[in-house]
Amino acid sequence: MNPSLSRRSALQAAGATALAAGLSGLTATTARAEEPPVASALVTYPVPAGAPVKTDSFTVKVRNPGGSWQALGVHRPTLAEINPATGSKKQFNSSLAYFDFSGQVEVQVTYIRGGVQKVRVRPDSYGIKPEVLADTMRFTLDKPRNIVVQINDDLFDCLHLFAREIEKDRPKADDSDVIYFGPGIHTTADGFLNVPSGKTVYVHGGAVLRATVVFKDVRDARLVGRGVLAGTKAGGVLVEGSTDISVGAVTMLNPNGYACQIGESTDVSIKGMCAFSSKGWGDGIDVFSSTDVTVDGVFMRNSDDCVALYTHRWNYYGDTRNITVRNSTLWADVAHPVNVGTHGNTDNPEVMENLVFENIDICDHREPQMGYQGCIALNAGDSNLIRNVRVDDVRVEDFRWGQLVHMRVMYNTKYNTSVGRGIENVWVKDLSYSGKPLATCMLLGYDADHRIKDVTFENLVLNGTVIADSMRKPGWYLTTDFVPMHVNEHVTDLRFLTTAEAAAVTAS
Repeated sequence: MNPSLSRRSALQAAGATALAAGLSGLTATTARAEEPPVASALVTYPVPAGAPVKTDSFTVKVRNPGGSWQALGVHRPTLAEINPATGSKKQFNSSLAYFDFSGQVEVQVTYIRGGVQKVRVRPDSYGIKPEVLADTMRFTLDKPRNIVVQINDDLFDCLHLFAREIEKDRPKADDSDVIYFGPGIHTTADGFLNVPSGKTVYVHGGAVLRATVVFKDVRDARLVGRGVLAGTKAGGVLVEGSTDISVGAVTMLNPNGYACQIGESTDVSIKGMCAFSSKGWGDGIDVFSSTDVTVDGVFMRNSDDCVALYTHRWNYYGDTRNITVRNSTLWADVAHPVNVGTHGNTDNPEVMENLVFENIDICDHREPQMGYQGCIALNAGDSNLIRNVRVDDVRVEDFRWGQLVHMRVMYNTKYNTSVGRGIENVWVKDLSYSGKPLATCMLLGYDADHRIKDVTFENLVLNGTVIADSMRKPGWYLTTDFVPMHVNEHVTDLRFLTTAEAAAVTAS
């Protein structure tokens, strides 16, 4: 892709920066993108002509308090559900709208199909309770949120609404270091956009880019903007053999592959990215043999694992360490919200260590296969050793099918060539679940030489009950019976503590 051609096409589509501001629905207070946002500002974006839209379920309007209502365009992501009897997949059209704001914004959503009896705004932890009048609902936001408006418990014909902060330091279209895609639909000759070192790819909020963005053997490069990557030839973003790469708040709509694949890379930041998938192997963010990766503020709704961490696979080799996933929302229509450890290097064993998952809402998990269940799954295979894992403040809503936690040292002959070496030093703090009674969770070591050891649950809260070894229970009951959780004889040093007990342990 020729950057100068990209900029020229962007300028033609946008009619230069000033016209782009008008097309984007900027209010008078934000007409100049380079100015810092002020209180109660609002930026909306049109859906470009030719992009898939959904107009038969929701209309969405937003305004600053006391201002004029602005209608939002509604994109059409597709979602999936597996038939457990046949393995076939059914696809559903859903709805997506987004905007940027500062201060406060009022949101009005109308369900065109009518018959609204129940409204739920998810994640539940946000505590958003809309005012509902007939088939129209209103609520106010005072901070950026990625939310799902769910009508009458319908999981698919729902509205995904991304309310983001206003962009700061938006790149200029005529900057020689910027590959700029203005409002409209853009493609490349071969379906790939190879980003050189030192370059920024900017996808305007009113743009759709039909190309896989590739950072291969480069450094100091980024993908930013509020636009959409859709209909990509392969995955959404590939980061391979690269350093100092960042991906911002773009949205991936049903790429043919992973939304973001990171292999043999260091210092990678994924902040604010959102993704939907409905095809097979439709993972969200997959990390292989990489170091110092931060995933922050993402929304993943996927037809396979939302976030998956591995070591060796394909042509990637090396340990995976210092990975943080935080402030995010995960929704797995298939497989795991979080999966760690399946793939590794039997010939030259590798380590996965220093993994952090914090402040996460898990909205759903649906997986019929017992071997692939777990909202949080640590599955050490292929001689991997998983150690030093921290799970902190994860809120799990009532999910359709699976297990809350699954930790297993395994030899899955479909994917592995050896058993994992073990799982050790895992601390799970403030994990909560609200919903129907849980299916039995699993903690399974493989044998005496391939164990799970040193696992602590601090303040595990299940439907309002704190599960702790000190809880009141019959003396012959196990603490794990109250989860419920099956723990085999190859798990050692497992404990369940209250917050106070944990504080005493760490202070001693």
